[in-house]
Amino acid sequence: MPIRYLIYASLSLCLLTAAMTGATSASGAAPEVHKPVSIAEPDPTPPRLLRGGMAKSLGFQATSNLQADQRAPIDLMGKADTAFGVVNNLIGAVLFFDLAFWIDTVQLPFIVIWLIVAAIFLTVRMRFINLLGFWHALRVVAGRYTDPNEPGDVSHFQALTTALSATVGLGNIAGVAIAITLGGPGATFWMIVAGLIGMTAKFTECTLGQMYRTIGSDGRVLGGPIRYLSQGLSERGMPGTGRFLAVAFAVLCIGGSFGGGNSFQVNQSMNAIQETVPWLADAPWAYGLLMTTLVGIVIIGGIKRIANVTARLIPFMSAIYIAASLVVIITNLSVVPEALVAIFAQAFSPEAAYGGFIGVLVTGFQRAAFSNEAGIGSASIAHSAARTKHPVREGFVALLEPFIDTVVICTMTALVIIITGAYNNPDYAQLITNAQGAALTSRAFSEYSTWFPYVLSLAVLLFALSTMISWSYYGERCSVWLFGPAASKYYKVAFLFFAFLGSIVTATNVLDFGDLMLLGMALPNLVGIYLLQGKVRTALDNYWQQLRAGEYQVFK
Repeated sequence: MPIRYLIYASLSLCLLTAAMTGATSASGAAPEVHKPVSIAEPDPTPPRLLRGGMAKSLGFQATSNLQADQRAPIDLMGKADTAFGVVNNLIGAVLFFDLAFWIDTVQLPFIVIWLIVAAIFLTVRMRFINLLGFWHALRVVAGRYTDPNEPGDVSHFQALTTALSATVGLGNIAGVAIAITLGGPGATFWMIVAGLIGMTAKFTECTLGQMYRTIGSDGRVLGGPIRYLSQGLSERGMPGTGRFLAVAFAVLCIGGSFGGGNSFQVNQSMNAIQETVPWLADAPWAYGLLMTTLVGIVIIGGIKRIANVTARLIPFMSAIYIAASLVVIITNLSVVPEALVAIFAQAFSPEAAYGGFIGVLVTGFQRAAFSNEAGIGSASIAHSAARTKHPVREGFVALLEPFIDTVVICTMTALVIIITGAYNNPDYAQLITNAQGAALTSRAFSEYSTWFPYVLSLAVLLFALSTMISWSYYGERCSVWLFGPAASKYYKVAFLFFAFLGSIVTATNVLDFGDLMLLGMALPNLVGIYLLQGKVRTALDNYWQQLRAGEYQVFK
């Protein structure tokens, strides 16, 4: 289908929705500039992460919050938001079931524990490859072992940037702010820990993605959990189970691409950009149309165009954001030691007792999972397209993602939020209540300078755009696996429509829907990884032996 027809169809849907909605938002007044404040002591009341199967502190609610903040009439926009809330409640009751429901002061959401246990198990099973293989991973990305004649669609570096573009996004800006407002500075410590052990989960799932990839009838690589769940478990004598898990993953991945990888990105980036472009508050649909058009231009070209764009976009936007964060951190260097003490001290929250410690830990891991997607399985779809004869080699490339995404970029955001005191500033109470994490981060940057939010607005726009581009590829590959190559064009139209929808649906329900779909992907994915991890360990041992024997050619 020609690109113009897809964009015309998507824009027509967007314009129709905008006309029916007439959505308006509260005016974004310029924030008052504050000086860095002292780090607040932790709240002695344990964070209530779950009760009755719901993650209340994550903002789950059955009805729309539009009437409460009076931002828009309850028409199509309100119905869409309410629909998100109903779906969230149903799925959240399962994913966030409290495994310690009989203890009032301790809450253990099932899906977060599922991710933590898997990451720890794989780290030990692969003999801490996340640390021991770090230097080799850098050499592979630098092209030291890259043979241009090896099979695949993209290079190691392009596969890394494509996968990073899906993870380095609003989760690093909005998600970190939300984690700190919920769990305090101590949540930062557990995000870092989650990032470190998540490196091994990424290594394992991306190695499997390479092992079981195929070339589709359209000539494009098809890999990831949809392949290693169906084919890998079939080899183990469980074809029915493998097919069921693969279908479940594909459906959740498509939902995740529409929610967390799309609508959430538009919604949270718009909230942040409204801080510097206040007229968007009165015309959110205009921002939706802009993002729909920009994404549509890129995603029509498939993985090669996506890889080319992300290979240029990711280093540029990451450099902008890290540089801006460093300016704030260095300028407030005298407050940094106090922030670091708060991060480590409040990570175990002794003042809040055992229940508080668990709450902070769970909050940090939950937001880290949303940011770096380790254990989710999505990145293996992009890495399966890399040019290599050795699946383990691409696993080494993949383990760098959680380090860059969570250990480096998320920590930068956390330090800015903490040293400026934005996370407990009463002036930002409405942003905290409405889970507008990106806008809160923008206010934190404004504590340093009134013009710094403009730098953040550019970074936010690029982060959101890059994430949407990569997630469109993930969802498109799953739709093709489910329904055949013809589904690709219909999926892209639906994806672009959801991009627009993100501009008119309230932040809380969009965030929740994205969390649920993304975290839900970990259920089928990790079942397959548990059953197939032995094959990865064998391949890893063989690869290390051959590498140390000097059997791999070095090209540069």
